[in-house]
Amino acid sequence: MHAYIFPGQGAQFSGMGLDLYENSPLAQDLFEQANSILGFNITDIMFEGTDEDFKATKVAQPSIFLHSVILAKTLGESFKPDMVAGHSLGEYSALVAAGVLNFEDGLKLVSQRAMAMQKACDVVPGTMAAVLGLEDKIVEDVCANTEGVVVAANYNCPGQLVISGEIKAVQSACETLTEKGARRALILKVGGAFHSPLMGPAREASAAAIEATTFNKPNCPIYQNVTANAVIKEDELKANLIEQLTAPVKWTQSVQQMIADGATLFTEVGPGKVLQGLVKKINRPSEVTSAALETIS
Repeated sequence: MHAYIFPGQGAQFSGMGLDLYENSPLAQDLFEQANSILGFNITDIMFEGTDEDFKATKVAQPSIFLHSVILAKTLGESFKPDMVAGHSLGEYSALVAAGVLNFEDGLKLVSQRAMAMQKACDVVPGTMAAVLGLEDKIVEDVCANTEGVVVAANYNCPGQLVISGEIKAVQSACETLTEKGARRALILKVGGAFHSPLMGPAREASAAAIEATTFNKPNCPIYQNVTANAVIKEDELKANLIEQLTAPVKWTQSVQQMIADGATLFTEVGPGKVLQGLVKKINRPSEVTSAALETIS
């Protein structure tokens, strides 16, 4: 079975999507629609922006979403997923690819999400850290016993877990995790404490927009971050998408479940190859590829 996977924030780079714009009339039309929907020319930043431009969450998230979704649409008849999943932000791309959201609604929700997350970051400063070389249980226990707010946020692959929360709490947890044998406990250059309780205001702000948006029946199962299980019911998709902002991304568990349900080929749709690397670390025999290789020349 063929699984399509969609990357999240951090995969952005200057020039992303330019090849699609120059080679596909469909892509060009969708990019121009995006400029109109957002009220500014995001294509100028995507095609020619600096690293500094991409640091803004309100730019990075829509850019990655657009690259992923438009790439999927240019694949035409060859795009026939048996299942889909997205890492954090990538879940929105997966929902559009599976027919749950239309292009305009998906982009509007991503833009609203980015704005809400940026606002939450400004109100309560936070950070994240990558922890390498420890079992999940050890990391979870350290977080639970650290003063302040710090939680497991991204289960990326065995031995790679990202924690998130208040700056002092994350720093303290990193010190303890290093003492317990972590190969690395590295503070990340991120704008805030994503997938932690500190994103509560962003979840509340996003909930109303998600509830007011029409969700269609998916054309294939969607493995959502919150449950790591296949979901096809529209009300469950909405509830999980709302909860996602403050809940951990269960990527390891999602990929393991997809494999258990028959996935043998994983195609990453969007910028970068991060998810392909994670899939191989989760299950080395799995075949991985990039959708960029399938697109028009």
